Amino acid sequence: MRKISMHNKDDVTVQEGFDKLIRIKRAKNLSPDSISHYEIQFRYFGEFFNVSLPCSEITSDTYYEYIEHLKETRDINSITMNSYLGTVRSILYYFMEEGYMNKFPIKLLKAEKKIKETYTDDELEKILKKPNLKTCKFTEYRNWVMANYFLATGNRLRTAINLKIGHLDFQNSLIFMGKTKNGRQQLIPMSKSLNEILHEYLIYREGEADDYLFCDCHGKPLTRDGTTSIINKFHKKCGVTKTSTHAYRHTFAKKWILNGGDIFRLQKILGHSSIEMVKNYVDMFSDDLKQDFDVFNPLENFMKDKHSKQLKMK
Repeated sequence: MRKISMHNKDDVTVQEGFDKLIRIKRAKNLSPDSISHYEIQFRYFGEFFNVSLPCSEITSDTYYEYIEHLKETRDINSITMNSYLGTVRSILYYFMEEGYMNKFPIKLLKAEKKIKETYTDDELEKILKKPNLKTCKFTEYRNWVMANYFLATGNRLRTAINLKIGHLDFQNSLIFMGKTKNGRQQLIPMSKSLNEILHEYLIYREGEADDYLFCDCHGKPLTRDGTTSIINKFHKKCGVTKTSTHAYRHTFAKKWILNGGDIFRLQKILGHSSIEMVKNYVDMFSDDLKQDFDVFNPLENFMKDKHSKQLKMK
């Protein structure tokens, strides 16, 4: 690979600039999934623009022409489109910061926020109905435990399937997470109910501290695709058509907000680096936040008390 010289930045190719960016991302311990996302989006961009050309040949016109290219070649909605463009924007802004190309503002498309799918109370009632441990198979019981775990923690799928028995601190009701999306290790509380469920599950499951908490019937770790399929079948058996594991995360956030939890603690528990994502939850669940608003509203309660006192004085 040709070494990038500080004296010929105008000649640095798009491929060379991207390779350097990825080396930096890896050095900063960006998760493998995020690295893969960068590489996929760069490959898409490479289908449109010759990456052996200098970065300096990329202009604002190039960017907007790329948007048209995506619209013509990819059957995706505006939200997914912005996900693609956001990654390319990050790459191009890096090129600008390094002086490989001229600076220009890069805007994403205006897109309506997609309402996040969550589980209703009726659906949760069906999913969380405990199986009979005397008659059910291990896999059915494990699936039920996993459903409780997802709802109680808001964990991403990748984090949950990489959890090991030794990561559970029952005495202090804490869960240590070493495989998170942002690559940072994290501690979150373990609710009382989840503590009891996992404690009982481990009596049934057994295993050592270094064994994966959720495993197949042979004790081997679960894969992402395998777990997605497992939850899909489990939910349908429960009579629930929604099968998204990520919907548990959205449900956790929604229930947390509706139950009066503060968004700063929610940010820490969900592992978001920015409060902006958590604010999106508040926006998306705004209709639900109206529920019983008058019951808890300070002014409504003040006026109700005032009216009550006036009636007593008459």
